[in-house]
Order: sequence, then structure tokens, then C-alpha cells
Amino acid sequence: MAQKEKDALSGVETTGHEWDGLRELNNPLPKWWLYIFYVCIAWSLVYYVLYPAWPLGKSYTKGLLGYSQREELMQKVADGKKAQEKYLTAIAATSVEDIQKNKDLLAFAMAGGRSYFNENCAACHGAGGQGAKGFPTLADDVWLWGGTSADIYKTIQHGIRADDGDTRGTVGIGMTAFGRDGILNREQIGQVAEYVLSLNKRSTDAAAAEKGKTVYEENCAACHGDSAQGSVAVGMDVGAPPLVTANWLYGGDKATLVETITNGRAGVMPAWSKRLDDATIKSLAVYVHNLGGGK
Repeated sequence: MAQKEKDALSGVETTGHEWDGLRELNNPLPKWWLYIFYVCIAWSLVYYVLYPAWPLGKSYTKGLLGYSQREELMQKVADGKKAQEKYLTAIAATSVEDIQKNKDLLAFAMAGGRSYFNENCAACHGAGGQGAKGFPTLADDVWLWGGTSADIYKTIQHGIRADDGDTRGTVGIGMTAFGRDGILNREQIGQVAEYVLSLNKRSTDAAAAEKGKTVYEENCAACHGDSAQGSVAVGMDVGAPPLVTANWLYGGDKATLVETITNGRAGVMPAWSKRLDDATIKSLAVYVHNLGGGK
């Protein structure tokens, strides 16, 4: 260890450390700093006595004041629920159509619906309802099961091909797998894919598209419509997307169309009535209906 000495100019003892000819002086800490340090020590001792502080195995010291942040939080949550109770009760007793006619209920349902949507729906449908591959957009006008607020409410309640007695569609059954089930051969599937592309002005084989028109009329028009305008379930659980809007759930390139026609599609959505209460589902329905695409 370096020998200690006093600095010739200041008379302060050095620490014995030296860097490039510069010696470190051993100046005492400022009095104000020491006083604050001592006060902090004293305050910590008082805190240990008054508030929860030390762990004791599975418990902890409770403190003389018996304060608990957890209890404070739970009380705030209870107070918040109590403040919301009248709105939640009113929403549960009101139809989704009438909720949208009531300014106060609509504002409350939209605020709650946004939160519920982010917690339960955004993972699949996107934060703004923009959808993703295999998950439909909720901000456009394409609704296979109806786009009114009542239709959306029913869809959220019972899901699509879900484990629910009133679910939309039939569990495990969706679009026919024309290739896998041997209804169409590979050539016919390619032709009808070209026809669908031609409806969107993207076909590269006019002759195949012309033949595909006949295949379409015989196999696809019953669901998708004569002009591929799609159909919405009305009175029965049958709905098919339009094929002329460039709104593709799984993709609109030829390879994806061939895959879809060959193997079919049967998307599934959970029945949220088994997870969420009625007021929450109604708030969700109102929120989704107002994303921009509701009927």
C-alpha cells in the first residue's frame, strides 16, 4: 500500500493513491451529506417498526400501522367495480341495439369494449381489428355470419364451429375439400383457381379460366353466389366470403387458392359466453360494430 502523506498545497492528507502524478486527497464528507445520511438511517429504523419490512419464512413483520399495499389495491378495485356497477347492470339488461342509442351506455361500452378486445381478441384479430392470415378483419364490410351488432353479439357468444350448442356453423365442417374428397381433379382445381383470379383481373391463363367458370358454376356458386359476391348466413348457418373484393382470409394468390380448394377451410372461434359475462360480451359487440365495418 502506498505511504500516506499530506498534500503540500492544501495540507490535506492523501489517500496514498496516485494516478499519472495526481494524488487523491482524503477530504472529509460534507456535513450536510452526513446529516442526511444519518436521518435516512433513523427513518429506516422507524419504517421497519411502522410498516411491513422483514420476511419471516412464509409471513412477514406486519408493522405497528398494519398497512398493506395489497389490501389498498383490492379496496380500490372494489371501489372501481362499485362505481361501474350501475352501468354494467344497465348494459346486461339492455339489447346491443339499444345500447348504441344511449349516449352514456355507448361511451361506457366502447371504453370497456376496447379494454376487453385488447385482452381477449387482439391476439388473433389485431389491435385495431385489422385481422391476420386465418383471422378475419373486423373493420371491413365482409361478415359471413352477419355484421349487425346483434349478429356480432351472437357470434361472440357462441363462437364459430365451437364447443357450444348454438355455435355458428357445424363443428369440424367448413368449406368442402374438393380435391381431398375427390370431387374435383387437379386440372379442374387449377381451372377454377384461374377463374377466381380472372374475376379479380389477375388470371394468366384465359383458356383455363373459361373452363373454370363452368366448374365454378357447378360446384361453388351455390355458396359464393353466381357472381362470386358471397353470402351471409340468414336463417341458416351457411356463409361464404365474396371472391371479388381482394379481401382474402388465407391469401389470394393461385397457390393459396389451389390449396384452399383442394383441402377446404374450417376456421374456429371460441364461444366466449363460457369465459366472459353478458355485459362484457355486449360491450365487445358494440366496440367491434363500431370499428368501422359493422352493418
